[in-house]
Amino acid sequence: MALETHPAASDLWLPLPEDGAAWEPHTIHTHYFGFSIPEAEIGAFLYVRYQPAFPLCQGGVCLFRGRGNVQVTDMDFVDYEMTMPWPAIDGHSITTANGLRIELLEPGRVARISYTSNDGRTSLDVTQTAVTPLFARGHVMPGEDERQDASMAPGGSEQFMHVTGELVLRGERFAVDCHAPRDRSWRQVRVERQGAVPVPPVGWSPMWFGDDLVLSQVSFEAPDTDPAWAGIYQVPPDRPTHHFAWIVVDGEARDVRSVRRDVLERDPFTYMALRQELELVDETGAAHRFSGEALATATLPAWPNVSFHDSVFRWQDERGRTTHASYQEIWFDDFQRAMRDRFLAVEGAA
Repeated sequence: MALETHPAASDLWLPLPEDGAAWEPHTIHTHYFGFSIPEAEIGAFLYVRYQPAFPLCQGGVCLFRGRGNVQVTDMDFVDYEMTMPWPAIDGHSITTANGLRIELLEPGRVARISYTSNDGRTSLDVTQTAVTPLFARGHVMPGEDERQDASMAPGGSEQFMHVTGELVLRGERFAVDCHAPRDRSWRQVRVERQGAVPVPPVGWSPMWFGDDLVLSQVSFEAPDTDPAWAGIYQVPPDRPTHHFAWIVVDGEARDVRSVRRDVLERDPFTYMALRQELELVDETGAAHRFSGEALATATLPAWPNVSFHDSVFRWQDERGRTTHASYQEIWFDDFQRAMRDRFLAVEGAA
C-alpha cells in the first residue's frame, strides 16, 4: 500500500489559537532535527517544542559523546531551556530565544539548522536535504492517539535527510556528513501527568541503508524475549508491540504488520538499550532483521516523571551492511524505580 504523505507546506504549520479561543493546554507542535558523527561517537539532538495555548516554547541544542552521559549535564554541551517566549518567525525562518535557528529553505525538502553558543566555542551549521518523502507519522508518545481532538486536525511527519555541514564542539571542529531522521508534530495533545499511560518503555529506531532499504518503527520489547518490563506491566497477548512502523524496500513504501524487538543489553546506570535485535514483517509477508549497538548514549531533558534517552546506534542488516542513526527511548517513573531496585538488589548481593 502507498504510505500517506504530508504536503511540503506542513513544515510551516505553527498555528496559534484565534482571539478568544481556548486550546487544550497540552497541545503542542514540534520540530526535531538530529545528526551524528559516528567516527567521533557524537550525537546531536536539536529540538523545539511549541506550546501554543500559552504561547511559549522550550528546546535547544544537546550534543553528546560516548556512552558515559548518565545525567543531562554529563553531555559535552547542553543549551536547553524549558520555558522561552514564542520563537521569532520571519518567513520560513524560526529562531528561539537561546539561538537555535531553523531555516526551511525548501519546505518539505531542505532545511538549514544553525546555532552558536554564548561563548562562541560551540556552534553548528548543517544543511539537511530530504532523501525520502515527507511520510505521515503516527503518534509517538503512548496514549497520544486517545486524546486527540479530530476537529483540530492533529498530525505529524518524519523524513530521512542527508546532513552535511560543520560542528564545533567546545573548540574542536568536525565535518558532518550523515543520514539522519527528522520529525515534527502539529496540534498534538501530550498529557504529562504521572501514570497517564501505563505502558512499557518504547523505542524509536529509524534506519537508512540506502534508497533500497529505509525504515522507521516505534515499539516496546516483545513479551517473548524476557523483557525488562516483565512483572511491571500487564500487556494483553494479542496486543501488537508497535504502534507505528513503515519500511521502504527497493523504492516501494510498505506498511508493517508486526515488529519484534529484543533488547540484549541495557546500560547498568541509565537502563537504556545498548544492544538489540529487531525483526519487521511487512505487508507482503517479507521479514527484515537487524542488529544494533549503541556508540553514544545520553539522558536528555524531558518531563520530570519520564526518562528520555537519545543515542547513536550502529545497525547492521542481514546483508552485513551498516548504518548509523538516532535510537530514542522513553519510559515512565514506574519502570525507572523497578530498574533501580533491581540494580540495588544486585549490588547488595555482590
